[in-house]
Formats: sequence, C-alpha cells, structure tokens
Amino acid sequence: MSGLAGIIAGHLGPGVFQWHTAFPPGEVQHSVEHAGWRFAYIDGLTHQDKAAFLGTVAEALAFPDHFGRNFDALTDCLRDVDGDGTVLLWDCWAPLARSDRRAFDIAVDCFAGRARDQQLGPFVTLLRGEGPAIDVPVLDA
Repeated sequence: MSGLAGIIAGHLGPGVFQWHTAFPPGEVQHSVEHAGWRFAYIDGLTHQDKAAFLGTVAEALAFPDHFGRNFDALTDCLRDVDGDGTVLLWDCWAPLARSDRRAFDIAVDCFAGRARDQQLGPFVTLLRGEGPAIDVPVLDA
C-alpha cells in the first residue's frame, strides 16, 4: 500500500486518486485505522444513480439524518468530517460515471474540495476499479 502509506505518513498530500490495487476493503480498513485515520467504504455496485450514491455516501460517512441528499448538502456535510484523517474508498465508481457523468464529476469535485481544506484534517478519496477515462491522478499502489 505504498501510495496510501505515503499519504497516511504525510509524504503525499490528500486528494482524490485512482487507485489500482487488489487489497480487500477489510485490509485497507485495518491499515487506515491502525494509523489512526478514519475509514469509510462505498461500493459503486450498490448505487448507479445520483440519489442512491448520495444515500450510500451519507451512510458511509455517518451524515446526520437531516442530510439533504444533494451536492450542496454533500459539500456541507463533508466539512463536518474532521479529525486526524479520513480515507474514503470508493470501489466500482464506474457505474455512476457511465450512467450519470455529470453527477460523478460533481461528486469528485465535492471530494476534491474537501481534500483541499486542510484545516479540517486530511481527507482522501480512492477511486478503485476500471472505468471510463477521468482526469484524476493515479496513486501508486
């Protein structure tokens, strides 16, 4: 997990990355939590539209019940995700990217915006799996 290890150790900055690795989610979670970071997981096979995606993210990141299930609300709730660091592993992101590219791009922008706000603590989103071409840097596995 060299790329992820570099982020957790502070050698690489947070952000949104494509991540090509076969580590099971439980192993990634163990590594992340062992380092004192929070781990959240979303499985893209369970959501292929905007509404389902937003619900899955809300559950994974334990958003409050009043979460508005739109991208403005996502941005607002991401600001409440603070602490020593959070890694969001998004497996199978391609179904949303293929079915609703605009929603996918906005979601990535929301996650990237949160990652840039270092005052709230590090935030990393890992997009794992194959899919259409996207303008997201690759994190070395």
